[in-house]
Amino acid sequence: MLNGRCHCGEVGWALDAFPASITACNCSVCRRYGALWAYGTVGVDVQTSGETGVYRRSDGGDLDFHFCSKCGCMMYWAAVAPDGDGRMRIAVNVRMSDLSPIRRIPIRHFEGHESYSELPRDGRTVADMWF
Repeated sequence: MLNGRCHCGEVGWALDAFPASITACNCSVCRRYGALWAYGTVGVDVQTSGETGVYRRSDGGDLDFHFCSKCGCMMYWAAVAPDGDGRMRIAVNVRMSDLSPIRRIPIRHFEGHESYSELPRDGRTVADMWF
């Protein structure tokens, strides 16, 4: 299990799976947050705790970005509607966890600004992007 907490400790998440890769996205929101995402399903392999503030893009968006209202840390995004299987997608920001258990996980680069496509892997891991 991987756990994450905001800076002040008010908001947390738990991922009950070990990700095979972590996503760095360059869309207009993710690049500003600097988040590194690991994916799951609400209530299945991801549990959240604490009160969050929510941001949804002005174009309507299909994701709500959740942050700690007290310290401002970006914690996770959650789908605003279930997928075709009735499950709610979620991605947790692994920058809220400790580096040691995830340092060697490869980074998946997602071009979310224009082409919405996965870019070739470049061999970088979470540790390479931590600073």
